Amino acid sequence: MARIWSENSYCQRRQVGALVVKDKMIISDGYNGTPSGFENVCEEDGVTKPYVLHAEANAITKIARSGNNSEGATLYVTDSPCIECSKLIIQAGIRRVVYARDYRLTDGIDLLNRAGIDVQHMPLEDYE
Repeated sequence: MARIWSENSYCQRRQVGALVVKDKMIISDGYNGTPSGFENVCEEDGVTKPYVLHAEANAITKIARSGNNSEGATLYVTDSPCIECSKLIIQAGIRRVVYARDYRLTDGIDLLNRAGIDVQHMPLEDYE
């Protein structure tokens, strides 16, 4: 489902989707893109604009605006989290992260492991 959700992204370079699940229910979702109210253009001259939000950040901040909380939740995401999103994941109380595609940098996954988060790489053959 995170892969399908990634298709909502207007980003050209990489489309990323994320779902936060707690008690077998989706409590939040997100995809990479611009903040609310901004034009749906993520790149300029092949470079990602600095204010584009990652899918994980979008999903986590949506929880902050809802009546839900992510304590003990699982994050399903199409791509391994970067270090900035990993900090948010830790602070949000998410206890498990499942991702499909590796990113070239591993510092985000390294941080999650250091924090004791259960991290699982689950590649999707039709997605690779």
